[in-house]
Amino acid sequence: MVPSMHSDWTLYLEIVTGLAAFGLAGLLYAALRRALKRASEGGAKVVPAFFLRLGLPASFILVALLLGSGPVRRGLAVSGRFFELVHAFLVFFAVVFLVCLVDASFKAWFGRRRAPFPLPGVLHGFILAVIYLVLIFMILKGLLGINITPFLATSAILTAVLGLALQGVLSNILAGLSLHFTRSFSRGDWVKVGETEGVIMETNWRETRILDRASNMIVLPNNAVASGLITNFSQPDKRSAITIPLKIGYESAPALVIGTLKKAAHEVPDVLGVPAPLAYILGYDDLGVSYLLKFWIQDYQRKFSISTEVGRLVWYKLKRQGIEIPIPASGQLALVLGAVDKGGRREVEEKGVARTSHDLVNSSFLRRQEGDRMGEPILSDTETGDLASHIRRAAYTPGEVLFRQGEKGDICYIVARGGVCGRIITEEGGKSYSTEFRTGPGGIVGEMSLFTGMPRTATVTVEEESELLEIDAAAFAEVLSRNPDLAEAIAETVSRRNIDNIESLRKIKELSAKDVENGSSKKSVLEYLKKLVKVFKKTA
Repeated sequence: MVPSMHSDWTLYLEIVTGLAAFGLAGLLYAALRRALKRASEGGAKVVPAFFLRLGLPASFILVALLLGSGPVRRGLAVSGRFFELVHAFLVFFAVVFLVCLVDASFKAWFGRRRAPFPLPGVLHGFILAVIYLVLIFMILKGLLGINITPFLATSAILTAVLGLALQGVLSNILAGLSLHFTRSFSRGDWVKVGETEGVIMETNWRETRILDRASNMIVLPNNAVASGLITNFSQPDKRSAITIPLKIGYESAPALVIGTLKKAAHEVPDVLGVPAPLAYILGYDDLGVSYLLKFWIQDYQRKFSISTEVGRLVWYKLKRQGIEIPIPASGQLALVLGAVDKGGRREVEEKGVARTSHDLVNSSFLRRQEGDRMGEPILSDTETGDLASHIRRAAYTPGEVLFRQGEKGDICYIVARGGVCGRIITEEGGKSYSTEFRTGPGGIVGEMSLFTGMPRTATVTVEEESELLEIDAAAFAEVLSRNPDLAEAIAETVSRRNIDNIESLRKIKELSAKDVENGSSKKSVLEYLKKLVKVFKKTA
């Protein structure tokens, strides 16, 4: 009876000692986590994640070494089998420590280079689980002398039972492994799975988490993801094509429409230049010609905001070109009734010319630059009114580029409402310098190209919703033909202005030495203006 009681007390002591050892290891690990957290908050140059991966096995190793030490071994009235178990735990966690050390080192190496870890999370966890399971069986057989054959036979039966009971879970796990082996997507990719579209936030053993456009977290089982249609907008690269369909009336030439659509897409900063935007004719029907505008973007998450910018510019450019988008029958009836009312239409046109004439008079266009009458308009009221009838008033939207530095151009713009900003790029000593300016109501841009034929000396962009008066070469030549002395005055003013700015003009790489020379010569400017008048007289 006494040996039996002694054996029972020994067993109880071993159980209590084992539980105490596990508790002590847990306390050591918790203390280590707290110390690493404080060190991280204090700005210490350590990598907490690296040491945290080693903390748990290190804690158990310390406790196992403590239990196996001489004083503890002599002081504990336990069986020799207990210390065999302690030795087995020591070996197990020592190997686990080495595996965690290698694993943490690789992850830290990739982290320092900001490169993605080559193994997906599910596959990484699966490999570690297999390593630890093999290690357990090796220790059971090699160190503890336990026959593992019954375990293997039992595990086979248990696997079959669990496979039937947890086939849904296993299906998700296997589907997750399949997704990662095939690299269908990675964290951060923008994808569409069935009807769900968003960015991949996480993929684990069971599920895939997608953050959609409404900032909702969508959780999809892996088997549903693997069996569904997956569209990855981030592979093979980040470029994605966006299309905008639209319909245009038969009155507009296809070449003009296609060029306008491509130019509108090209002017949006978020639209890629390579591949260049494209436009196609899709077909014809009773309402008009169907077109498709296609362009590429880098950030698919901003698909709708970029499409809106492109669509906004398309509308403004079509409107200025007089390209009509077909309207419903009720709208067409209103236009017909308006066309019949010729008196009302003439009144509207007269008001438009008067408004344009008023903006011309209040602008800086063609004003005297010296003498007692400096600042006064060169043109008479009659000449201004005649010019106003040949000027087009057009609406522009923010972001539109009027012209770019180095381009040829024969149109100048007067700001009637809103504002534009410009940038001049100059080069000196192998370095580039940028100068910016802003022009508000009454200001004029692009006049040098109109007056001299020089390439554009700046890139000008619309800064806010604006109305601009467009003076083209034909309208300007008409004014010159009716006022011969005007060409002399303009040549004098322009040449003097360019002489004053000749050093700055020479720093603009798009201007040749001949451009600068001709633009600074009164004789060359005057010859250009006279040639301009002759050209448009022949075409009239």
